[in-house]
Amino acid sequence: RGRSMATVNPRALTSWVGIARLLAVVLSCLTFSLVASTGHFRGPYGTWCMFTWCFCFAVTLLVLLLELLELYPLLPLSWDDFTSAFSMLAALMVFTSSVVFPATFISSPCSSSLCARQAVATTSSCLCFLAYAVEVSLTRAKPGDISSFLSTVPGLLKVFEAYVACLIFSLLDAYTREPGLMWCVAVYSICFIFTLLIIIFTIGRCLTYIPCSLEKVLVGYNFLALLMYLTATILWPLYSFRGRSRPDPCPADCWWNKSLGVTFLTIFNLIAYLVDLVYSTRMVFFRAP
Repeated sequence: RGRSMATVNPRALTSWVGIARLLAVVLSCLTFSLVASTGHFRGPYGTWCMFTWCFCFAVTLLVLLLELLELYPLLPLSWDDFTSAFSMLAALMVFTSSVVFPATFISSPCSSSLCARQAVATTSSCLCFLAYAVEVSLTRAKPGDISSFLSTVPGLLKVFEAYVACLIFSLLDAYTREPGLMWCVAVYSICFIFTLLIIIFTIGRCLTYIPCSLEKVLVGYNFLALLMYLTATILWPLYSFRGRSRPDPCPADCWWNKSLGVTFLTIFNLIAYLVDLVYSTRMVFFRAP
């Protein structure tokens, strides 16, 4: 009676995608190790950055092991959709950490050994972002290929839209005093929930059970989300800054900076939903014969 042997797939490490993942693992490990050695990562921003690097390191290493041993077909999910969504999410998270960490923890002039380690950690974090960006580029679906939805431009935009909404939630502060601001929060919440459900259902292979034309439903949803974000783009700055001047001093976490951040992130998501609508419409109504 033969003993079952694990299958090893060397291409999981030697392909261009595998090399990009290996670089991401090494660079994320180097980054959080350097930051941990400094001991200066306290507070919400430092905790977020450390979580980002550790989370991306762990999940990317798991992806590499599952592909190396060819165990991923045993998982009850769409592997291509999962890896595409994760690489996009990791690129966004590491990019955010590469901006937030030096802005929060590196002071000028930078001359001490502590600051030097922080600078090297920032550099390795930026290189880690580039590694994930390369992976996204390599795994992105070719025009006309919709076998893996989250690897298409609309699918990658779904991950971007959900992530930007999370950033908006982290900046929300004192919005219950104005009905206009409460409407904006409702817009952010509704669009985030539906976008997240689309991502989860796609990875879990549940969209095939929906008894309607999914592609046309997504086009309709993108159109409604675009209209809702258009109202939020107008109402949020109107009600946030009306009759209120910028405080002096205004530290990084003051209400003015948070409201300004929400304003720009709302505009980013408005543009993302517009591009998403254009691409989704082309995929559904203007397919090549």
